[in-house]
Amino acid sequence: MLIIFERTMIFSSTIFLLYFLPIFLIVYQLFGKKYKNYVILIASIFFYSWGAPKFIVIILTSTILDFYIVKILHAKKDKLKRQLLLTTSIVLNLGLLAYFKYSNFFIENFNVLLNSFGFEQIGWTKVVLPIGISFYTFQTLTYSIDVYRGEHAPLKKLTDYLLYIMSFPQMIAGPIVRFNTIASQIVSRNETFDDKLIGFYRFSIGLAKKVLIANVMAAQAQEIFESNYQTLTSSEALLGAVAYTFQIYFDFSGYSDMAIGLGKMIGFKFPENFNSPYCSKSITEFWRKWHITLGAFMKDYLYIPLGGNKVRTRRIYFNLAIVFLLSGLWHGASWNFILWGLYHGVFLILDRLFFMKLMQKLGGISATIITFTIVLFGWIIFKIENLDDLSLYVSRLFSNSYGVSTSLSNEFWVILTLAIIFSFFAAFKIGRKIQDFFYAKESYSLSTNIGLSLISILLFVLALSSINSSDFNPFIYFRF
Repeated sequence: MLIIFERTMIFSSTIFLLYFLPIFLIVYQLFGKKYKNYVILIASIFFYSWGAPKFIVIILTSTILDFYIVKILHAKKDKLKRQLLLTTSIVLNLGLLAYFKYSNFFIENFNVLLNSFGFEQIGWTKVVLPIGISFYTFQTLTYSIDVYRGEHAPLKKLTDYLLYIMSFPQMIAGPIVRFNTIASQIVSRNETFDDKLIGFYRFSIGLAKKVLIANVMAAQAQEIFESNYQTLTSSEALLGAVAYTFQIYFDFSGYSDMAIGLGKMIGFKFPENFNSPYCSKSITEFWRKWHITLGAFMKDYLYIPLGGNKVRTRRIYFNLAIVFLLSGLWHGASWNFILWGLYHGVFLILDRLFFMKLMQKLGGISATIITFTIVLFGWIIFKIENLDDLSLYVSRLFSNSYGVSTSLSNEFWVILTLAIIFSFFAAFKIGRKIQDFFYAKESYSLSTNIGLSLISILLFVLALSSINSSDFNPFIYFRF
């Protein structure tokens, strides 16, 4: 896993920012509309091959197979044959995901079970996880299912399908782009100068989120979470949780912003993925605003097929538990992710039972604080994979011991303050207006464009300087 990670060409790297991206954009502009998709596809294959050369053949082979399976599926009229072909496509894609992402997890746990009964362990060479396999799988699934449901006809050209699956702006970090939302853009799309400018604004904002905020929070979180938990004070445990809570938000949302911005620069409109989730007044609202594309996928392709809300109350609770158990497992092959998913599933069920009404009575600020606290505890579960360590960390959090042994720089306090402001300012009317100005507008005046261009260039330069001055630039998508 680490081998792949070290070679991955991430958006917040100098190789991407100074070489790959400018060369790609120049070449892209030199070619006419007829050839632009080929430029993106070649660039995407190169981009992915840079970090995972061993897996590019597997990805290409499975994608080509899936394209022709779905093409045959679309042509068939017999329901049974269509279902058989759909099943074949689903098994192919989920099989790849199961092997690469979960085989180590299941074998390790099976060996533990064998040991407990005194049997010899199974010999196993650990499988290396290809970057972005989860996003790849979900997008191939939406293609097969959307075509089967008749929501959109399959793409005519293999290269267009390869582009949909492997487009470098969102392949390794999302958002999850469903086929029926982007199919027409692959075939034909309009590219305006305003789109390119707005795309650059959005990319620069995302880059700043990741490098200038998330990385600073990550450094503090890493120092605490990699320390000896036995000696942690309550203050240190809380500080680590707070730092990680803001790290993961600004990292995830930063990468989504960069992906959306890159897409916009080449004419694609990717769906929004985060909408100020820490302003939420309930866990239900949080999941409407956090990783929106994942939530939509789980709802439309799992929750609704299970019966959704059109079943008995007990079955609804069961459906929610299943969805969030699998959502947790999607994030990583470890028991803590399963626990994290169930943790959120329980609170969603509690929302339906009474918690939502209670939060409404408490009012906006109190509800937001309580929801944020619940989410923060969830991130502790998400962060610590070893369950014994997790238990110890939580116990230290409530140990009533105070003080911080590590020195906290002025930079940390400044960035933490900014992280809090940017996370919660949309809870206020003026904050929502500012957010809409930067995120929702499709065009700006000339003077505004000039101002935003200067801001974007400044953010880009500051982020690049930060990257060059430090070797610390964590990439948390390696498990996806």
